[in-house]
Amino acid sequence: MSNTEKAVNYFSQGFLCSQAVLAAYGDELGVTEKQALQLGACFGSGMRMGEVCGACSGALMVLGLKYGQTSVTDTEARKNTNELTNRFLEIFREKNGSFLCNELLGYDMSTAEGAAKAREKGLFKKICPKMVESAVEVLEQVISTVH
Repeated sequence: MSNTEKAVNYFSQGFLCSQAVLAAYGDELGVTEKQALQLGACFGSGMRMGEVCGACSGALMVLGLKYGQTSVTDTEARKNTNELTNRFLEIFREKNGSFLCNELLGYDMSTAEGAAKAREKGLFKKICPKMVESAVEVLEQVISTVH
């Protein structure tokens, strides 16, 4: 099963978009499924505030686990992950029009009314699976450029 299929499968089971993307990569990153699901648990619906899409947050966690700075003196790793982050968000925005949950869904996820409207219109089932899939596709594209 591809990482895209894994992520969409996690999401279809009821996990948040952030959990789905991160958990799809858990095995190859040395993170247990439980750890990935726990780590991604607070990032859905743009951190509940409609900010950065949770699928994007999950993808950025993957980039951090793969390439992130682990020593204070490793400024090259910091520079590289900053560039990878910028590239990921730029491509995702080009592909989807935004990387902000509120803009992708068209409602303010920081309010009970906005979240209820999105739920009522079925947006979490119509739009979010596409964002999970897109985040993994963009993530794979970005990873493929790392030498």
